[in-house]
Formats: sequence, C-alpha cells, structure tokens
Amino acid sequence: MIHFHRVSKHYDNQTALRDVTFSIEKGEMVFVTGPSGSGKTTLLRLIYLAEKPDEGNISIAGWEIDKLKESSIPLLRRNIGFVFQDFRLLNNRSVFENVALALRIRGVDEKGLKTRALDSLKVVNLRHKADSYPFALSGGEQQRVAIARAIVAEPAVILADEPTGNVDPDTSAGIIRTFKDINARGATILVATHNRGLFCNTGRRVLRLDSGNLVGEETG
Repeated sequence: MIHFHRVSKHYDNQTALRDVTFSIEKGEMVFVTGPSGSGKTTLLRLIYLAEKPDEGNISIAGWEIDKLKESSIPLLRRNIGFVFQDFRLLNNRSVFENVALALRIRGVDEKGLKTRALDSLKVVNLRHKADSYPFALSGGEQQRVAIARAIVAEPAVILADEPTGNVDPDTSAGIIRTFKDINARGATILVATHNRGLFCNTGRRVLRLDSGNLVGEETG
C-alpha cells in the first residue's frame, strides 16, 4: 500500500529524511515515532503529496509518485484522510458541516452526504453532537470530529500527525481505540507520535526515526 525506497528530503541545508526505506501493507495499522524534529511530519507530508522527495521512490496504492502527473494528485489525495494535531475545524460551522464538507466538495448529493456524515460521527461516538459547534466541545471531542472528517469519504489510507498531542491520557487511549476500530474496517493507518504509551502492548509495528534516519523497527 505504501512503499518508500531510499527516500530523502532536504530543506535548505537541513536533511529532514535520509535514505528511508520501509513498506506498509494494505490493512495495517503502523506507528512512526521519534523525538521532535526526527522527520515524522515530513514523512506524512510526502505520503500526502504536500511535499516531493529529493531522492528515492515512493508508491502509494500502486501509484508511482515520481511518475504522477500534477493533475492526478487530487485524485490520489481523495484516497487519503489526514488527521491533524491542531484539529483544523471550522468554528463557524456545526460538527455535521465540518464532517460533511469533504463530501460537498466532491459533489455528493444531500441524501448521501447526510447519511455518510452521520455514519462517520457514529463511528467516533459523536452522532449526538452533530448540531454542536467545535468551540463547545472538549479537546478529545474535537479530535474525534477531525477523525470523522478524515474517514467520511472512506479513504484507503488514513494519516494521523500527533493526533493525541492536545488531549489528556485517558482521551488519548480512546482515540487510539477509535483508530483500531477504523483499521478493523479495512483502512490502512499510519500514526505519527512521540508518545510511546500509545503503542506499547498494541502488537502493532513501530517505525523509529531519529534525526531523519529510520533507525529501527519494533513491535509495540
């Protein structure tokens, strides 16, 4: 599903990723960890095509990124959901509208849009908050809305960048349980986190980055 082969990314005189190789198979849930500045966010941005590698090759769901036309990037991105640490919800729109927006952009009809948005909120146990606004929610609830928004279009791949960075430990555990539930439905998930407590005893693969290098792999 996701394959990196000797991928490097540089910014000015700084190397964010150096000669990184790994594979994530369809249906896996994998963690990538490392201290701040280790390259976790850059790795996710390369998968999302917000950045291009300076060296090496990346393939996502069979698409060779170096051969991909600019016009095809939006099509590939439709197969990728992204969960941000800072939620990025629209405070002037209801929870329902935040989740439904991605479907509106795709031109989904109102009946289908309503059904899919409410189903996504049900997955994260927030169906009852559909008419609320983000500013009235707790941090954990806002993050779960962000997850519902990421899954509403049923993407094959879900990326999460420090998804528990702004919530308490109990809420963090609940968010990881939600990702496991979504993974069980067939989505391939990659979670970037510096918090080892999130993946300990999960039995999931963990990729370790340090200063842009992939320094090891373990089982959580």
